[in-house]
Amino acid sequence: MAYDLEEQEQIATLKAWWKQYGNLTSWVLIVAMGSYSAWTAWNYYQRNQSLQASQLYDELQNAVQAKDNTKVQRAAGDMQSRFGSTAYAPMSALAAAKSAYEAKDLKAAKTQLQWVAEHGADEYKAVAKLRLAGVLLDEKAYDEALKALSGELPAQFAGAVADRKGDILVAQNKLVEARAAYVAALAATDKKNPGRQLIEIKLEAIGGSLPEAKAAA
Repeated sequence: MAYDLEEQEQIATLKAWWKQYGNLTSWVLIVAMGSYSAWTAWNYYQRNQSLQASQLYDELQNAVQAKDNTKVQRAAGDMQSRFGSTAYAPMSALAAAKSAYEAKDLKAAKTQLQWVAEHGADEYKAVAKLRLAGVLLDEKAYDEALKALSGELPAQFAGAVADRKGDILVAQNKLVEARAAYVAALAATDKKNPGRQLIEIKLEAIGGSLPEAKAAA
């Protein structure tokens, strides 16, 4: 095929440009295509993981409804090992902890709650620590229960944490510290919260005065 002079000049220019920059351009394209492929593969993997985790979570919930604690614990273990990075993992562990507690399998309950405390997001972690402290309180492992509540937790859990600390301190007969914990719990709990009345009852039961009563005096 014949080319006119202008086309020949354009071809010559393109050849010269390709000779100088062609290798670099090829690498840029390869990297770009590779990045796109990796991104697409990762999104597919994430969707697939979420779908499988969802199916396993449904199985776990069915086992919970059937009160089959053995199956619940097995499903929760599978969730943690296979889909530990999904939101279904801490939800499954909390459900498995409740199932184990109701089945009086406190060792399994503590294991599940400890997993969430170590791997869950902040809100899940706070719930797990509160429940773990409750289990340890039942076992009269008071120092461990207080330790379970240590560390930084979301501000919205401050009242619940102080309340649980008060319960543990009462069990240890450390009433002065318990009163302080309940007062802190009241200060961090909204006045419209229905749980606030129970904190007030516990505080008064150990000889404490409500903050409002002190202010009025």
